[in-house]
Amino acid sequence: MKNLFEKFGIEITKEQEEKFEKYYQILIEYNSKFNITAITEKEDVYKKHFIDSILGVDKFDVGKLIDVGSGGGFPAIPIKIMKEEIDLTLLEATGKKCEFLKAVVRELDLKNVTVINGRAEDIAREESKREKFDMCSARAVARLNTLLEYCMPFVKVGGKFISFKGDAKEEVIEAENAIKVLGGKLEEVKEYTLEDAKRALVVVKKVKSTDKKYPRGQGKERKNPL
Repeated sequence: MKNLFEKFGIEITKEQEEKFEKYYQILIEYNSKFNITAITEKEDVYKKHFIDSILGVDKFDVGKLIDVGSGGGFPAIPIKIMKEEIDLTLLEATGKKCEFLKAVVRELDLKNVTVINGRAEDIAREESKREKFDMCSARAVARLNTLLEYCMPFVKVGGKFISFKGDAKEEVIEAENAIKVLGGKLEEVKEYTLEDAKRALVVVKKVKSTDKKYPRGQGKERKNPL
């Protein structure tokens, strides 16, 4: 499938190509038991999961990254395959998906990766995790104003939160207050297309500490977004 990466202007090594192939095989194997993704056709998985995850890889620096709501491991595991120096934490609330993520990490022999089974609103209150990460990522988890409350508490001042979205214009406007309240500043919205589908990377820089009352918990992030 190397030619597919090349079609999107992405250069990969033989080792990276082999890791993506193994990742695909594990995904299909576990999907029959754990219902991880509705997308299973090989070329679709490569385009809609793998390539979509790494089109924004240049926004990620070497450092500590936490991925919130990791699910099938997108975008964080493809990013880790491309930038192995990143120290990665995968946060996922569903135990079976954590089992899958651990299998991927083990089989792909990925170093410096931690899988945490927990909810963002709980883990973000732990002193060892709060404002301890250089970067936070999330893809297909919630609307941006809700997602910010889950994710910004993990990011240290000077770090950034990177959200993978479809057409993000409306969500970015809707999230202006949440960005400000949680100590962020909108740095960039990188828009691109993936085979006619609108995609966007929303990059929010952390400019000041997040008030300790966030995330509020008890579902308030979704029911009553900032």
